[in-house]
Amino acid sequence: MFVKMTGKVTLFVTRHGKTMLNTTERVQGWADSPLTAEGVLVAEQLGRGLADTTFEALYTSDRGRTLETADIVMRHADFQLPVNQLKGLREFGFGKFEGEYNLFMWETVSKRHGFPSVEAFFEVHKHDAPRVMIDAVAEMDETGMAENWDIFTERLLQSLDLICEEHTEGHVLVICHGMVINILLSLLAPNRVDGPIENASVTKISYANGEYTVESANDMQYVARGIVKN
Repeated sequence: MFVKMTGKVTLFVTRHGKTMLNTTERVQGWADSPLTAEGVLVAEQLGRGLADTTFEALYTSDRGRTLETADIVMRHADFQLPVNQLKGLREFGFGKFEGEYNLFMWETVSKRHGFPSVEAFFEVHKHDAPRVMIDAVAEMDETGMAENWDIFTERLLQSLDLICEEHTEGHVLVICHGMVINILLSLLAPNRVDGPIENASVTKISYANGEYTVESANDMQYVARGIVKN
């Protein structure tokens, strides 16, 4: 990571709204699908919940679900910013497993490592399951499209560095993906990893004086603020 004396920039890193493939429990990395009605609603709520926050910039991955979420958030937060698309913020590339059922992928990974079930796999790999899964997927993917752990994590950290080089203070909204956020947490603050990242949750990562700090993780308070009560 780069080292640069700056002010403090705080990244509001959020996961896109729920999609069709999320709803049907299918693997969704580089593959894409539109937001569902539920996904649109939670993005609207997030936008209203962020209305009192001033952002200096907005970054997304280059996947349609993050772009759709960004558009909804800006409309309901009542601000407009240029959308900076970063390919490096894409979700993990699952190769041949894209579009498969999530359970099928995890069962395949578990069997490859000699476990009779997914539950048995997680009993042993409580803390390093993402790394083991990512490298196993890359090893099993005959298409060569899947990424390994080193490739995936390098592009994520490079993306953070790029954003913080371009914006040295203030707030920056970053709309990306669930595994992206979970892996960033595992790299920057392993103790903050606690289950799946919720759609439209906010994870705050600040950068100052050459160091990243995770201020909050998987926070749904902004969505809660944006709920319209009848």
